[in-house]
This record gives sequence, structure tokens and C-alpha cells, in this order.
Amino acid sequence: MIEFRDVYKAFGPKAVLRGFSLTVEEGETMVIIGYSGTGKSVAIKHIVGLLDPDAGEVWVDGKRVDQLPRSELYALRGQIGYVFQFAALFDSMTIGENVAMGLRKQGTLTPREIEARVNDALELVDLPDVQSRMPAELSGGMRKRVGIARAIALRPKYILYDEPTTGLDPVTSATIDQLMVRMREQLGVTGIVITHDMRSAYTVGTRIAMLYEGRVRAVGTVDEIQHTSDPIVRQFIEGKATLDDDAMGAFAGARA
Repeated sequence: MIEFRDVYKAFGPKAVLRGFSLTVEEGETMVIIGYSGTGKSVAIKHIVGLLDPDAGEVWVDGKRVDQLPRSELYALRGQIGYVFQFAALFDSMTIGENVAMGLRKQGTLTPREIEARVNDALELVDLPDVQSRMPAELSGGMRKRVGIARAIALRPKYILYDEPTTGLDPVTSATIDQLMVRMREQLGVTGIVITHDMRSAYTVGTRIAMLYEGRVRAVGTVDEIQHTSDPIVRQFIEGKATLDDDAMGAFAGARA
């Protein structure tokens, strides 16, 4: 389980998270949506200790992340895969070397075991026989899939996906969505997905949370979010340029 408890984070005068609280249960895929610059990526960086909260707490499996000794933090990171927005592959390394990088850093497997783990991971993302190719030889969608393979090669308990479908065409995006669903259903991986893509959010999410003005504005199942009466959430999920003043007034009245 991952828990954010009243987390605050600012960068200089800019307050990003302002009382962010959210619980991610084991086995689910939590999708976090919200406008650009609202702190979605900032939030998930706290899970792996890349950032520490100014106030509040982040817990993973009963351990408070910002208070872990360095050795325990590294062990925790070994249980968490991170899929970066633009795959973040090293251009000077082959695909096999990219996928194997985290395994070699752990230093617990033999070269033969690493090779087998790399092959298995690439097979899971439907990219067999690309180990010797270079990132520049692959399409954007294939590089994203390699990024997922690198994450799952560690056999993590959790995977964090940062804008996994950004910059991809609809067909390739759908392929990435199905891979994320496969990670949950076949491997039992708990996922957190950061996205602006509502089609993707509805496909992969078991629950969706909207981050707005540094806090969770709404959280619920796909059906609950799709049928919410909150005008802020409706504006985002429907892609409206302006708020409906009547809806805003009705919602405020209902909450009073």
C-alpha cells in the first residue's frame, strides 16, 4: 500500500502540493489526472525518495519513505519500477543493455540470469529479438515499451508510469494501455499512472484521482469520475474551455 498523508511541497515561493492525501491499495491501478503544472509528477517522486515533503508523510508498505536509512531506501526502490515520460533510454547502449541496467546495478544475479530476465521482460512487452538494436532504431512507441520492460525486469511490486502515452498516435497509445493492464492482470503489479489522456485513464484505471490546486479534488472508480457532478472535474475530463457557472453554483450549493 502507498499512502500520501497531508503532503505539502513547495519550490521557492511556488506551492505545488498543499495537503495532498491519497491511498493506493495493493493490486489496483490508480490514475492521477490534472492540469499541467499541478504537481502530479512531483507527487510520485516522493514515493521513491527523489523528493522529500516539506510537511506530511509518504508511506510505502508501512515504511515512511523520507525517514528510511539509505540502505533501506535503495531496497525500497528495488521494489518500484519507474517508467519515464520519454522512456529515458541511453542512446549509447543497446536495448538489452538498457533493460539490464537496473539488474546489473543490484548485483544479485549472474550474467546468464540477467540475460534470461531481459528476454522475459521484452517478451512481455511483445518486443522479442530486439536486444542488440539501438534506441535510435526503434519507434517512439517501441521505446516506451522498452521503458516498461526495463521497469518490469526488476520484478517490482509497484510501477509508476509518468505520462506513458504522451506523443504517441492513438493506435500505439492503445497498445501501451493494454500493456499496463497486462502488468496488473498477469504480474499483479500495483500501478500509479500520471496522464492527461482520459481515454487511457478510463482504460487502465481501477480508480482515478484528480489533483487540483495541490489537493485531491475527487477520487473514485472510472464510473464515478465519468458521472461526477463536480464542475471542475467535468471541465477537465470533457476538455471544456470554460466552466459552466450554473453547474458550479449548483455544486457549491449541494456541498454547503
